[in-house]
Amino acid sequence: MERVQRVLQSGRLALGPSCDEFEDRMAALCDARFAVAVSSGTAALHLITRALGIGPDHEVITTPYSFVASSNAALFENAKPVFVDIDPSTLNINPDLIERRITPKTRAILAVDVFGLPANWPALREIAERHGLALIDDGCEALGAHIEGRPIGSWGDATAFGFYPNKQITTGEGGCVTTNDPDVAELVRSMRNQGRASSAVMRHVRLGYNYRLDEMSAAMGCAQLERFAELQTRRAAVASAYTERLAELAGDVILPPVCEIGARSWLAYVVRLGDHFPDDARDRLRKILGRHGIESSPYFPTIHEQPFYCEMGFTTGAFPNAERISRRTLALPFFTQITDEQVERVTNAIGVAIRELPQVSERAVAV
Repeated sequence: MERVQRVLQSGRLALGPSCDEFEDRMAALCDARFAVAVSSGTAALHLITRALGIGPDHEVITTPYSFVASSNAALFENAKPVFVDIDPSTLNINPDLIERRITPKTRAILAVDVFGLPANWPALREIAERHGLALIDDGCEALGAHIEGRPIGSWGDATAFGFYPNKQITTGEGGCVTTNDPDVAELVRSMRNQGRASSAVMRHVRLGYNYRLDEMSAAMGCAQLERFAELQTRRAAVASAYTERLAELAGDVILPPVCEIGARSWLAYVVRLGDHFPDDARDRLRKILGRHGIESSPYFPTIHEQPFYCEMGFTTGAFPNAERISRRTLALPFFTQITDEQVERVTNAIGVAIRELPQVSERAVAV
């Protein structure tokens, strides 16, 4: 890691040239006017929410099928997340269900590009413009994805990215905000650095946070972005290997959806068990794979069924598509260094496990 070594030797460990370069590279990749590097994807979502003026008594429409940080961003500012069920064919928020959930308190739509598959941004943008709402993209799982050639990172009023180790690129921890709005960019840049004015040292003009990205992490991000095309190609090859080997289990194992309006960026390879299996079949499958020494993860538990959200009054049964699918989705081992032999070992184990699972109805292809 020559870039990181150069940072350590320079003595400039924060808010230096590596951070500036990383932001320039992110803005170019996302076709955005501005990029502001921050400490995490969660920090990016929080700063966007605050920069757009979302606060108490406001509502933010979002998806219940995501990592919990997407809706927590509203709670950070004492706003209320209002969930809308997902489209089972994409696992993303269903635009057709949004308008019935809009109220006079609604201030924004926050959509997530789940597992790297772009949400239907043309439809979401039309709804937001018709109702005068802000549009926030949680693109933390979708760096490099696009719709008809227009990158994720340029569709909403602002987009959040995260660079946790399982993402398309990593800075260890880290995140970024992209936007075409100079006011949003200025506010995010100030608030990430304790609310300082951009042109003054130790002059704090607003409430802020310690959400900066350090120089070592930024240098790592620059190195990753130099190899971004290579990394994307490799992740797509791993996904193709899984798809080819799991095709014979079609119906029993539902493969990741295809992007009909653009191109996805592979965060993870998440499969779904067919509806003819009982609700606990996914967890049984995990245990069987575990006995073979294969790790897997139940991506995603629905947000509204998390204990903390249940304490706020959210209940099971409100979002049937998200709930049904959440109980059946499983993320398989997925990383750039995985070999074809390892992929084959995983898929063979799934084939064996499927034969051990009970069924509650005749086998059918679910959507």
